[in-house]
Amino acid sequence: MATAAVNGQRLHYVDTGGTGPAVVLSHGFLMDHTMFESQIAALAPEYRVVAWDERAFGATGWDGRPFTYWDSARDCLALMDHLGIERAVLAGMSQGGFISLRAALLAPERVRAIVLIDSGSDVDDAATLAAYRGMVDAWMAQGPIAPLAEAIAGIIIAKPEEHPRWIAKWQVLPREALRAASDCLLDREDVTDRLGEIGCPVQIIHGTADTAISMARAEKARAGLRGAEPIVAIEGAAHAANLTHPHLVNPPLLDFLRRVTR
Repeated sequence: MATAAVNGQRLHYVDTGGTGPAVVLSHGFLMDHTMFESQIAALAPEYRVVAWDERAFGATGWDGRPFTYWDSARDCLALMDHLGIERAVLAGMSQGGFISLRAALLAPERVRAIVLIDSGSDVDDAATLAAYRGMVDAWMAQGPIAPLAEAIAGIIIAKPEEHPRWIAKWQVLPREALRAASDCLLDREDVTDRLGEIGCPVQIIHGTADTAISMARAEKARAGLRGAEPIVAIEGAAHAANLTHPHLVNPPLLDFLRRVTR
């Protein structure tokens, strides 16, 4: 992996290089760039693919300060600057989608198109937020012990054979970093009323079995985005559809990219 020193952070990333249009992949909460391994392999023959580890996750460190998804969006744009990428398609899963939407609001001229994978624009209801905060408190007190870690993996991944490698990553995640990242996630604001400011093409890919962000919430985001196409529903997929169902995600993703970058 390479490293970019931007915004006081040291962002770790992979870059396939090449002369094709740029696609920047932003991962979900508790994940890292490796969740896009299948997408990188599928896209690299035609596109310059950049996948990065966001603040507090993967190989990217954390400077000890609170941060928001606006800060992470600025990290994404600064990474593009570092790599000499003027415009890119921003594709994000869950919190990666939160980041991609904010990057488009900050710098619309830099964003050719957006792909939202199991993401949205709103916030969780009060009961769900309380439940998630309880999970974070338990993690801070005890670490990601088996029942808690399996419950979280079931929400995000819901593919048991994939759980061990991610739980192993969570077990070495510094608890202070987890707290900062959780605060960023749970305290984020609703940007639904700003979606009309985004005019670029948007593809929404969403698992039909996603319990973290429902299909109804994806439809809500689609309704606010002027350039949004019909949702690509991934039958049976939970929250990390691109990780668990790449054979269903990659073909429509490639088709969309070819149409918006031709």
